[in-house]
Amino acid sequence: MIAADIMTKDVVTVSPDTPVTEIARLLLEKRISAVPVVVDGKPVGMVSEGDLLRQVSPAPPREPYWLELFFSRDTLAAEYIHDHARTASQVMTRPAITVLEDALVPEIVDLLEGKRIKRVPVVDWSGRVVGIVSRSNLLQGLAARARLQPRPPSAEDDRRIRNAYLAEIGKQNWADLPDEGNVIVEAGVVHLHGVVRSPEVRKAMTVAALNISGVHSVQDHMSDRPAADALTWANWPAPPPP
Repeated sequence: MIAADIMTKDVVTVSPDTPVTEIARLLLEKRISAVPVVVDGKPVGMVSEGDLLRQVSPAPPREPYWLELFFSRDTLAAEYIHDHARTASQVMTRPAITVLEDALVPEIVDLLEGKRIKRVPVVDWSGRVVGIVSRSNLLQGLAARARLQPRPPSAEDDRRIRNAYLAEIGKQNWADLPDEGNVIVEAGVVHLHGVVRSPEVRKAMTVAALNISGVHSVQDHMSDRPAADALTWANWPAPPPP
């Protein structure tokens, strides 16, 4: 399973100059928790609800002057920008972390855990956004895979397969009709025992089993019947000693 199999294709995006108030409205209206910021269809950052919460939360009390000496001026400036930002470009997390359409699901899981993020945009080979994968997409994908996994064959399934095989062989003129004890079905695997008269019959009996619904494989334990000439020579009396 890859990103393209589970991603949300209808991606809500914003531009770098989209106001934070508009982004907040989009998150509430679309019931999503983040949006990619794109330029010419390519992601340059992400804005999450966490980024916006700092815009509406009360400003923390100013640190004492002496404590601010422990912070770099760049750090203080970045915090000021984040607290007073008005557009996506000012509040977004950059660079945008992305995955390709053919990224495997386990790789995406590792990425989300390693980067401690909740979602990741999906891009094509040109770098344009074609979808987004969130943690909920991953859970839905895993649930769908579990539903699609075939259930293990039951004893009832094995009996149905065995009866269907014996019925099919019984209708064929070429078949060496097997003793019922020579056909054993376990967990969808057909085990064939007994003797067959030719390689063609052996193959046909195997093909007949493989064409029955529910059969996973065939195990051929059959042995070849000795040729008529071999039987004749085996029973021929030995020549008298000279």
